[in-house]
Amino acid sequence: MAPATLKRGFQIASRAAVGAALSLVVAQWCRLDHPLYAMLAAIIVTELSPAQTRLLAARRIVATLVGATCGALLARTLPTNPWTIGLGIAVAMLLCHFIRAADGARVAGYICGIAMLTHGADPWAYAFWRTVETLLGIAVASALSFLPKLLGEDEPARGGA
Repeated sequence: MAPATLKRGFQIASRAAVGAALSLVVAQWCRLDHPLYAMLAAIIVTELSPAQTRLLAARRIVATLVGATCGALLARTLPTNPWTIGLGIAVAMLLCHFIRAADGARVAGYICGIAMLTHGADPWAYAFWRTVETLLGIAVASALSFLPKLLGEDEPARGGA
């Protein structure tokens, strides 16, 4: 494996680990019910550049909002069974494609499924707190993306003329 690839992997892994740990600390300090989602969001959106982190963060926010909203709406209107949960997942994923957010379709689908399967008694509370926990993880990862890289920049490749 090329040294540049290892260096990049180390830097992303380090940022993701610190972001995950900080997200957990803050979520636990705030006594959030599911700090897991803050941790996951921090890991998923971690990149080396602030611009790339913001792009991944925007995708994650849209997917979370679509999935949580679909799950909450459908959990209140449909009986909870494997077929309606499957329908909900399909609706959330198709909605992401419809609004040109296809990169978040899978995340929206699983969030919708979780909301319908395990949070049917109060799906709107789940949708709200899931979004809060996700935003927390994204905020931590976004802040870390502005830190200087641990090992410095790679030198640009020089081509022969």
